[in-house]
Amino acid sequence: MERKDNAGDRETLSSRKLLSPHIYKLTALQAAPLLLGQHLVRRTEDGEIRCRIVETESYGGSEDKGSHAYGGRRTARTEVMFRTGGVAYVYLIYGMYNCVNVVTAAKDDPHAVLIRAVEPLTGYDEGQMAAYRGITVKKPSDLSGGPGKLCRALRIDKSLNGCPLNDPAGPLWLEQGDLPDALDIVQAPRINISYAEEYAQLPWRFYLRGNPYVSVLDRQAQPFRLPKV
Repeated sequence: MERKDNAGDRETLSSRKLLSPHIYKLTALQAAPLLLGQHLVRRTEDGEIRCRIVETESYGGSEDKGSHAYGGRRTARTEVMFRTGGVAYVYLIYGMYNCVNVVTAAKDDPHAVLIRAVEPLTGYDEGQMAAYRGITVKKPSDLSGGPGKLCRALRIDKSLNGCPLNDPAGPLWLEQGDLPDALDIVQAPRINISYAEEYAQLPWRFYLRGNPYVSVLDRQAQPFRLPKV
């Protein structure tokens, strides 16, 4: 684990290909599959960690009964969801697990995409994530297959709530990765949202078929094809 990235290296910073700002303008349901294959980057005191997003969930606006902002609910917790797309929404569940989301869509229209699983890009990234987890990884999903696991592996906590995701000089950002239309994507219902009533079974979870880092495999998952532009 010798790699360390120099935050002051202007040439390195300027050469990075940030995620297209167009994605942040979309609804969560449109953005969720497009975020698959893209790279989430976390800067820590030990250097940068890069990983590939392999599983997402869409939480789509005030009408979604699974969303924290259902009915236009604005609280100290949800306020960041009402910001213009392109920032992180980080919240705590069960009093112990952080979850990180990508806020999308226009200001005052609360959309967010939960990142459910990521895959480290290199052996260095994997080793650093395992060290932060403090575990022996028996299978890939143990490392970062689940929103709480990946946040621990990347040291993401509520101090990053509202963090811009388009700034490679910051602590957390998104870079271009794979072309989404080249990926084998499936869709299935979201996890643990039975309270969402008729929204609970909508196929608003997206993941890469066969990827070992995905948190939960659904035998009834259906192929997903990106709409042609």
